[in-house]
Order: sequence, then structure tokens, then C-alpha cells
Amino acid sequence: VQLQASGGGLVQAGGSRRLSCAASGRIFSPYNMGWFRQGPGKEREIVAAITASAGKTYYARSVKGRFTISRDNAKNTVYLQMNSLKFEDTAVYYCAAEGRRVRLYYRKEEYSFWGQGTLVTVSS
Repeated sequence: VQLQASGGGLVQAGGSRRLSCAASGRIFSPYNMGWFRQGPGKEREIVAAITASAGKTYYARSVKGRFTISRDNAKNTVYLQMNSLKFEDTAVYYCAAEGRRVRLYYRKEEYSFWGQGTLVTVSS
């Protein structure tokens, strides 16, 4: 499956941004999805994850209550709604897909497919 992330840009602290990740090449619905981010000089870390059926979600502690992951299988797209953005949310955001088994995947090593990344810059 090919993934195309979009929606990044410059946003003021306290603002909102919605990222999208469009999938193509294979049937999207069986894939569990994740959003990761990599800030300057930092390791890539998980932000949020959602199962293929959208029955389960996971959020990193740093974004819980501010970010929401969702998916629209009819549109082959997964979203990351980011509210109350902070300077420390500045990063390149990546979407990822894994289809081996329906469950949440938390580690970047577990994902087989990656999008190219979209940069979110939060100005303080």
C-alpha cells in the first residue's frame, strides 16, 4: 500500500491542524494505521494509532486529549486532528500502515508501510 501524508504547515501555538494520509494500491480497510512524528534531533515516536476496524485507538501521553485519530475507509484515508498545538509538537509527521493482524501497533519497527512525512511547525 502507498501512503501520502498531507496537511502540514505553519501554525501558531494554541491553534489546530488536521493531517490526512491517503492510501492507494491495496484495499485500505484491513490495515491498522499509526501516526508518528520526528522532531529535530529526536527519535521517531508514536503519536496515535487506530485499528483496521477503528474499534480501538491509542494516544501517546503527550498528545492525549489534544489529538484525535480517525479513519474513513470509504475514502481510504486516516486523519490526525491536532488541537491546542504546542511548540514541542513541531515535527515531521508520518503515517504508517500494518496489516498482519487486527490490533494496535505501537512501535515503528512493527509497521511495514510508511508515508513520506509532512512537516508541522508550531510557532510560539
